Amino acid sequence: MIDMEGLASIRTSLEADGYAIDVTDGERVAVVISATPEACAECLVPEAVMVPILEHALKVPGDRIDLTYPTDAGGHEGSGE
Repeated sequence: MIDMEGLASIRTSLEADGYAIDVTDGERVAVVISATPEACAECLVPEAVMVPILEHALKVPGDRIDLTYPTDAGGHEGSGE
């Protein structure tokens, strides 16, 4: 079970930078972060940094978190470009 106060805190922080978060709790915790038109591309930390943040906030082991990042955050791709 995820920590709802931690989720609310992460949600508030992401929304301030123009991002939305959707979390589905089950055997694994699916976290989808999506960009709104107001998203600040420079404000979103790399996925490798976000997983420990989510682990701490949601109170679940990082190896249970499946994180999906926006495919286009303010004009630059999330993988390799």
